[in-house]
Amino acid sequence: MRLAINIDHIATLRNARGGNDPDPVKAALLCEETGAAGIVCHLREDRRHIKDDDVRRLRTFLKKKLDLEMAATEEIIGIAIKTRPDLVTLVPERRQELTTESGLDIVMHKKFFAGVVKQFHHSSIPTSLFIDPVEAQVKASADIGTDMIEIHTGEYAEAKSDQEMKEQLQRIQMAAVLGKSLGLGVNAGHGLDYSNIKPVAAIKEIDEVSIGHAVIVQALSAGLESAVREMIKLIENK
Repeated sequence: MRLAINIDHIATLRNARGGNDPDPVKAALLCEETGAAGIVCHLREDRRHIKDDDVRRLRTFLKKKLDLEMAATEEIIGIAIKTRPDLVTLVPERRQELTTESGLDIVMHKKFFAGVVKQFHHSSIPTSLFIDPVEAQVKASADIGTDMIEIHTGEYAEAKSDQEMKEQLQRIQMAAVLGKSLGLGVNAGHGLDYSNIKPVAAIKEIDEVSIGHAVIVQALSAGLESAVREMIKLIENK
């Protein structure tokens, strides 16, 4: 199983202050050097974190895979086709949400998403569909010719009991097994962290997990001590 790192929250921190720091592209390159198989970023319609220039620079400097998460809107599709990421992952998007809340409804909007997938394939850009672990959604995704699916793991991550977590894990495994049997690549992501990743990582049908927030939070604590000590050293040595 591979790990892709979502660097959206590096951009969130930069945008809170303005300016150029921290630079999500530098963070992405460090993730690559550390062993991440790819970088994920979400270019939202409201540009709340990743900006257009971030996507351009990521495409220029990354040596591994760039996965561009996006809503299937005319503007963002145009940017994706021009930028040519290694993968586009289509996700639902609402302006008022803090983070993506659910998977796409491919069953309900099959004709629309079939057209979007065809548009990307015409530009030789592989597509992934972010869906809930529901049999009908997996089958519909395969029917419209997508290259892969990303299973939404949010309900698993937010489970309130061991039993609920077990049930949600079974749904994820079902979707992964079904996706593979239909010839799809299978990724997974949303809400995965250091306490819940192992059971998901044990599902052999999942090729890759996408994790962002948990890794950035861990980086703040794991690296903060070193940063404070370095600044104290600089101050005391005047």
